[in-house]
Amino acid sequence: MNTVFALLAEQPILYLFLVLGIGMAFGHVKVKGVSLGAAAVLFSALGITAWALANGYEILVPHDVGIMGLALFAFAIGVTSGPNFFHVMRTSGGILLAMVAVFLVGAGVTWGLGQAFDMSPALIAGTFAGAITNTPALAAAGAASGDPATATVGYSISYLYGVLGMLAFAMLALNYGKNDTDAPSPIINRTVRIERDDDPSLADVHAELGEKVQFSRLRRGEDGPIIHPRSTDRIHRDDLLTVVGPEADVRRAIDDLGHLSSHSLLTDRRYLDFRRVTVSNPKIAGHTIEELGIEEKFGATVSRVRRGDVDMVGEPGLTLILGDRARIVAPTAKMEAISKFFGDSARGLSDINPVALGFGMALGLFIGQIQFPVPGGSSFTIGSAAGTLLVGLVMGRVGRVGKVTTALPQTASAVLSELGLLLFLAYAGANAGTQIANAFSSGAWITILLVGFATTTTVGLGLYLIMRYVFRMGGTRLSGLLGAAQTQPAVLAFCNTRTNGDARVALGYAMVYPVAMIAKILIAQVLGGL
Repeated sequence: MNTVFALLAEQPILYLFLVLGIGMAFGHVKVKGVSLGAAAVLFSALGITAWALANGYEILVPHDVGIMGLALFAFAIGVTSGPNFFHVMRTSGGILLAMVAVFLVGAGVTWGLGQAFDMSPALIAGTFAGAITNTPALAAAGAASGDPATATVGYSISYLYGVLGMLAFAMLALNYGKNDTDAPSPIINRTVRIERDDDPSLADVHAELGEKVQFSRLRRGEDGPIIHPRSTDRIHRDDLLTVVGPEADVRRAIDDLGHLSSHSLLTDRRYLDFRRVTVSNPKIAGHTIEELGIEEKFGATVSRVRRGDVDMVGEPGLTLILGDRARIVAPTAKMEAISKFFGDSARGLSDINPVALGFGMALGLFIGQIQFPVPGGSSFTIGSAAGTLLVGLVMGRVGRVGKVTTALPQTASAVLSELGLLLFLAYAGANAGTQIANAFSSGAWITILLVGFATTTTVGLGLYLIMRYVFRMGGTRLSGLLGAAQTQPAVLAFCNTRTNGDARVALGYAMVYPVAMIAKILIAQVLGGL
């Protein structure tokens, strides 16, 4: 093995991809239906690096590779979560305050036990940073204490349970998440026979039911032609109307308008046809459905949009992004023109939008390095991950600035996110592996481990209980929140693996990550300076 270790020590990029392959090979192994997924890369890198170090070889993944991976991961998560993030944030003030309060309690536990065990401020602050697995917090602790080496020892020993402990709480959340009631309602279409005698316009019906439902086809009487309904059209008794939307809303519409018809207007495609088209035209991306004006241009409507694995109703205010699959209902003769209008090319699924990616990443990295002053004459930075996440959230929400599309296709974002995550996990595992031997040789590892265990458990259990029983948060979203509160991509990777990439996981992660990052850096700074 010494020959192999010597080769890997000289070829860090070779080692990087080797550990990715080995880690994911183990990550796909399931034990009672549970697998580690991408988190296995972290533990594989840690084990191999520590093994090599024991034989006299230091194997490292370049620091810049880890920074790039984490920044890329955070940016892609931000772009994906941006459309929903700011809506969720309006109702999340209490959640954020509760999370910060739990961090403060965890810091109090760390400080109290550390004093009881006669640990130095540097060791206490480093142990806290490792227990909440936050490398920028470690840097802040080392700078504030003036003893970064001692802080790193505490960080290295408490870090491993910091990951494993939060994984355990995430598993608890996912176990009860199987019964979540906040899962998006499936999108369905049903044909309704109208029984109302007041002849309302479809605009009036929309006002009653909300824009979560759309109307894609209308037939007057039994044998009339099927037409594309407009908001000004009035519906009469015995008309047939196709309603599209979330299942609960469609059933409410059926009750309001009449009864479910045995006839389906979808089967008759002589007058109106439907087709899934891919949004690959950059001129379309970043605009809302209403802004496209396809009803006026083609007499067509967007009944639903599939983004990744999620179906959404084609509401007028929905912003389209590259890679969306829009279901269009239109006159049969207009379908080819509509396909050309949207682009309908596979390129829309894989285009990484280099302009937005380049400028977004650069701006996020710059913001991450800005020095923010704190009392006492020192300062801190939020780091590249928080910076790129914030920029990604804004770009994903905006969608377009002038003629420039700022969002990325869902599939491209998923690929960039996974690649960035794997690069960072390999770096973090290798870095921890080089520290672990020094940490255990310090002689105080048992004390540090106990303090770290108490801190991680306090934070993890506190967040789990408060979010579940006080805020009634669904388990799927809570699992993502736990990963973000721990600022730990390995937890997010595990949750994504268990849920097949459920969007609620990423939303929970993005919702609290920036605040969690800043709060933990400040707390570690205070602990190190005591």
